Amino acid sequence: MNDVEAINAMVRQAAEKAAQETNDEPEPILVGDLNWPITCELRPGLEGAIACGTKIGYVNGSKGWLIYRGINIFELAEKSSFEETSYLLLYGKLPTRKELDNFRMKLAGYMPIDETVLAVLKRSPTARVRDTHPMTALGLCVLVLGMLDEKAEDTSVENEREIVIKLIAQIATITGMIARLRSGRDPVEPEPSLSHAANLLYMMTGERPSPVAERIMDISLILHADHGMNASTFSAMVINSSLANAYATISGAIGSLKGSLHGGANERVLYDIEEIGSVDNVEAWFQKARESKRKLMGFGHRVYKAYDPRARILGPLAGKMSENNPEIKRLYDIARKLDGMVCAELGVEKKIFPNVDFYSGIVYRALGIHAGMFTPIFAASRISGWGARFLEYLENNRIFRPRAVYTGPVREEYTPIDRR
Repeated sequence: MNDVEAINAMVRQAAEKAAQETNDEPEPILVGDLNWPITCELRPGLEGAIACGTKIGYVNGSKGWLIYRGINIFELAEKSSFEETSYLLLYGKLPTRKELDNFRMKLAGYMPIDETVLAVLKRSPTARVRDTHPMTALGLCVLVLGMLDEKAEDTSVENEREIVIKLIAQIATITGMIARLRSGRDPVEPEPSLSHAANLLYMMTGERPSPVAERIMDISLILHADHGMNASTFSAMVINSSLANAYATISGAIGSLKGSLHGGANERVLYDIEEIGSVDNVEAWFQKARESKRKLMGFGHRVYKAYDPRARILGPLAGKMSENNPEIKRLYDIARKLDGMVCAELGVEKKIFPNVDFYSGIVYRALGIHAGMFTPIFAASRISGWGARFLEYLENNRIFRPRAVYTGPVREEYTPIDRR
């Protein structure tokens, strides 16, 4: 068994462990036909709200399931590629070999970026890469791409889908450009012969990745591609429902993903692990965090009340990457011990378990990626899910327009300015 086959075997073992631990969990909910109007129980942040029906993806938080178009995430992570998974999300079916080859060729053809985008990154005082968050630069570049596209304002499903495919390719290229400029190096042109995952790593680091690094990045992109009605996906759907173009839609989603309570959490996980310092400090750090009611980054989820299936996969992959790297081994050992302590206490008490962010940062650090670039990688994957979701909604579009309960006075008198 070679190293890539060993990685696939790890994913298979994670699937088997998940099946053993969730056999007694409740059956799926929030599935089946949707007949409007519906009644649902709401909490702050629209928790519990039903915004639409979808055939794209399904999360069962009680059971720890994640499904894309009916296919379990474990099976996709073991057997698929990011390109194939993106096609599945966008077109509703797995591609034939010819369809996949054509899709890959289209992505490779769209990867080169107009020099205007690089000029913006290098020269604009509002986009100096060293002086601003990479996600801000990424969102700006997407808007620039929209300015350069003569068909940007064609909001038909067919044209918007083509723009999404362009952006799957070009967000990867922009992410690579930002990573290189942040480290004081010139951008690297995409290499058409490489896979999408390998190209992303190549454009960020300037080095062709090993088969193991390529496979691990490919799996990471698959795991992040879609995840229900999360904040950035909902943001994309709300923006696009007004018939704003796909570039404005994706730029808005990038802004939503930037936050530390969403895509930015994996960066903060690493900061916590670095703060702990060593395995010997984990118990004291954890107890102090509990006493001070400190939020544990990378743990807990609004939907999952079981171990996040993506974390089940990323944990062993982080372990694999730590085998010949003492620094990654130190981070991984701290993470594993903290994982065990949180599951033993908070998992039992409050159904709090590791989420996708807990191990992804260690994986990316092992791949030679700076922490500031973790969230742009997330965006380079989630663009597939964002696009699939708003395209599906666009077919029977109705602009989002919720109401708010007014809690202020309704009969205040106007006071003239000289009497205030």
